[in-house]
Amino acid sequence: IMPEQRVTTHQRQQVAERARGCCEYCLSQAQFSPNPFSIEHIHPRSAGGATQLDNLALSCAGCNAHKYNKTQALDPISNKLVALFHPRTQHWTEHFTWNETYTLVLGLTPTGRATVETLQLNRVTLQNLRAVLYTAGLHPPE
Repeated sequence: IMPEQRVTTHQRQQVAERARGCCEYCLSQAQFSPNPFSIEHIHPRSAGGATQLDNLALSCAGCNAHKYNKTQALDPISNKLVALFHPRTQHWTEHFTWNETYTLVLGLTPTGRATVETLQLNRVTLQNLRAVLYTAGLHPPE
């Protein structure tokens, strides 16, 4: 039996700094969230994913809950099973962009579209928060 691999305080700090305090999926900013962000295993522990920096991502509570232990999902256009976005090996801007009001994340690729749908990156509460932060000049994050 393998010992339970908990994320260390040091790993948590490194992941949060690397992500610049933003969810690595929906780009929500931790400083404006009522809920603490999680350190998420990109490749889930339940599927053998290691508790190592290259497998950890900063995730808001909503994205973490919707992703759960998924690594693949259907692209809503092709209906083909594709890998979800991997923040360590892929760049956000290659798979996603913002709509003209910066309230919606748009998927640019099969992986982007599947991730938008599966993680529900455009939850109404996020759209509302993005609109307010955009008006205040605080969104999108740098």
